[in-house]
Amino acid sequence: MTNQATITLNDGSAMPQFGLGVWQTPQDEAAVVVRTAIEAGYRSIDTAAIYGNERGVGEGVRASGAPREELFITTKLWNNSQGYDEALKACDNSLGRLGLDYVDLYLIHWPAPGQGKFVDAWRALVRLREDGRARSIGVSNFQPHHLERVIAETGVVPAVNQVELHPRFQQRPLRVVHAKRNIATESWSPLGRGMLLDDPVITKLARKHGKTPAQVVIRWHIDNGLIVIPKSVNAERIRANAAVFDFRLEETDLEAMGQLDIPTGRIGPDPDLTDF
Repeated sequence: MTNQATITLNDGSAMPQFGLGVWQTPQDEAAVVVRTAIEAGYRSIDTAAIYGNERGVGEGVRASGAPREELFITTKLWNNSQGYDEALKACDNSLGRLGLDYVDLYLIHWPAPGQGKFVDAWRALVRLREDGRARSIGVSNFQPHHLERVIAETGVVPAVNQVELHPRFQQRPLRVVHAKRNIATESWSPLGRGMLLDDPVITKLARKHGKTPAQVVIRWHIDNGLIVIPKSVNAERIRANAAVFDFRLEETDLEAMGQLDIPTGRIGPDPDLTDF
């Protein structure tokens, strides 16, 4: 992997723009998957407490032999641990499973608005950053009103908001809010869970650039200034997903893919209606 870009977060930290997501990666496979990715040049790994694979991720990090300071490890606070004291304890538990002294980014996984605890959880994340247990802090699946509430009540702006985002669900209004607040946008399900890969627009661009449809979609995220974390457990695909730094999409390509956005493009849950 060459010329990998980074995003400078609003707290001054540099986050790789490309990384590996490990959602639905089994615990007993995670170590091999993570080691394979790091050996292929990945430097960012995204996990979560609810994924049940933090222990395997930590094993893969250590097995890779990569210096800790070269890696950017993200994990997330699950909904049943929201609240101030609960969040502090949950982060310590995640660090224990990962076998790390700190994570580079700690996120509130969902706002879970029905619980009414995400502001207290955010206060805990601010404490975790102050203590050095999390170098950067952010949120996931937050809508503009969730963001404005935590900012108004704490004065601390999240560094990242990780949300569902792909060519059929481009989240333009939310990205405008992020830009105004200098919040980095990170895309989960960046390939639309594979449902985009036979789209005629994308397959045409893949032929044009001599790339796979997945590589074109990953490049679309990068060229739009998004952080992208495609998931795979297949070694060949892990390496192929990283082969996106030797080309760029042209303006006409981006315009064509911009037309793929549809009102019904959301695949995952609606954060306003989800408490799990």
